[in-house]
Amino acid sequence: MIGIAAAWIVILLFGGGFALDRVLNDAVTRNFDNQLEYVLTAMIASAEIGPDGEVFLNRPLGDQRFLEPNSGLYWQISGEGHDDFPSRSLWDRTLESNTSHDDRETHIYDSKQFPDEPLRLLERTIILPDSDTKWLFQVAQSRDGLDAQIANIRSILVNSFLILALGLIGMAALQTLYGLWPLRKIRSAIAAMRTGQQRRVVEPMPNEVTPMVDELNALLDHNEKQAEEARRHAGNLAHALKTPLTVIMNSATAKADDLADTVIREAGVMRRQVDHHLARARAVGRRGHAHSRAKVWQSLQAVERAVGRLYPHVRIDIDGDKDAVVSVERQDLDEMIGNLVENAAKYGGGSVFITVEASDGYVELLIEDDGRGIPEEDRQRIFDRGARLDSGKPGTGLGLAIVRDVAEIYDGSVSLEESEDLGGLLVRLRLPKSEGAGA
Repeated sequence: MIGIAAAWIVILLFGGGFALDRVLNDAVTRNFDNQLEYVLTAMIASAEIGPDGEVFLNRPLGDQRFLEPNSGLYWQISGEGHDDFPSRSLWDRTLESNTSHDDRETHIYDSKQFPDEPLRLLERTIILPDSDTKWLFQVAQSRDGLDAQIANIRSILVNSFLILALGLIGMAALQTLYGLWPLRKIRSAIAAMRTGQQRRVVEPMPNEVTPMVDELNALLDHNEKQAEEARRHAGNLAHALKTPLTVIMNSATAKADDLADTVIREAGVMRRQVDHHLARARAVGRRGHAHSRAKVWQSLQAVERAVGRLYPHVRIDIDGDKDAVVSVERQDLDEMIGNLVENAAKYGGGSVFITVEASDGYVELLIEDDGRGIPEEDRQRIFDRGARLDSGKPGTGLGLAIVRDVAEIYDGSVSLEESEDLGGLLVRLRLPKSEGAGA
């Protein structure tokens, strides 16, 4: 991470430094050229044509360097058919005329016509009054001073940006190390939990990582809870299977005449117990899915068709909110509704009425029948595994237990009441409403 930050800092500073170098160099060069253009303008303003047709300056230029040989500052006036009119500073040298252009514009360029002295040269073509000759006015100055300024600016920029880069990289390294330091403490705490030295991250952490630590502890709590539930389910299943197995073993040991019937009956009991605990385990495993969604009306219609085939004489009516959606897996919802509707059809008098009501945060399913109902003192006991009030009809006594267990896993509930409309039992199944679902 530090290497990536350092690379980006270097790239950005290099780009910024390059752009700043161009801007400053252009500014220095433009100032240098403006000074030469001022001299060129003064030359043109003071130039006249003498009686002999030659050009001359009616007043000398102010810079003393024009009078010093090889001073690095020069001017020259040239015209076709006339002798060159140079400054004294040129001494025995002359400036070469650039014939690539012939206009009234000022042209600026670098020249290497003097072997050891690169020049910055400005020139302009002018036709003076009383003359038909195109006079070329030239002003040149050595680039030594300009190059020295540019080199000085670049040296300052390089040193400044180098110090800035080192400072920024150092700050990025310190920030990265300081920012990741709490993660080292979390890693040590997790290692301690892995070795059994502690159960949770209990050390005080910076505010920046406290939410992550809280979520980690919550995840550990959730996993421990699921592991505990799994152990409890395993124990319950072992206990539930122990009795049927004992019955089978006793019958087999005694070589009972009804051994085959006993095995079939007890195997059915064991299968139902296994189905019950698998349903609970499946629901527990799905509970962690925050995006579980199931449409209640579709599930009711599917259950209605299935129960209608088993009990064709029973009339099932559905009413209420057709758009209700609950935060439950569809398979678990079908299982809960199927058990309740099947019980209503089995123990009722032939009519089952289902109402769907949506309220804040929850969806309630009211399943009513016209049977004998359940006495109030037995409504809590009926949820126990294997509890049955009507032994005259086939069943295992696990239906309501499964509904209660699965509903509680999804933070729901199930309760028994008396139906005011049909006179039988009313089962109120309350499940959490899915976020974003309509009321």
